[in-house]
Amino acid sequence: MSTAAEALQCALVATLRAASFDVTGIYDGPPADAVCPYIAVSDGSTTDWSHKTGRGREHRLSIAIWDDGATPARLHALLGQTQDMIEAMSHDLDGHRIASLVFLRARIVRDPDGPWAGRLDYRVRTLEN
Repeated sequence: MSTAAEALQCALVATLRAASFDVTGIYDGPPADAVCPYIAVSDGSTTDWSHKTGRGREHRLSIAIWDDGATPARLHALLGQTQDMIEAMSHDLDGHRIASLVFLRARIVRDPDGPWAGRLDYRVRTLEN
């Protein structure tokens, strides 16, 4: 059985890879030399969310989408598609299940000398089966 964080990360990456995005890749963590646009799933943080009779975890996930377009229009579309896929993903994980998946925020920023960066943040609570 995998840890809750590992099971969630694997399920999230598999869900996004199964979608037909207009990106060069979907990476489990920040890539070394990816070409824009691409999606990177961070490892986030995990805290205890157990109860009297079971083990649980609360995860903070951050998904970054990088795009070098002239405007943020394509990035807005990619953020929307990514959000739809995350919120529709299966709640059954390897040895765990998602009890709640809550959107926290979306943000787009740009470094004047670099690409656009879009970010989606979620709070996910899991329980061990």
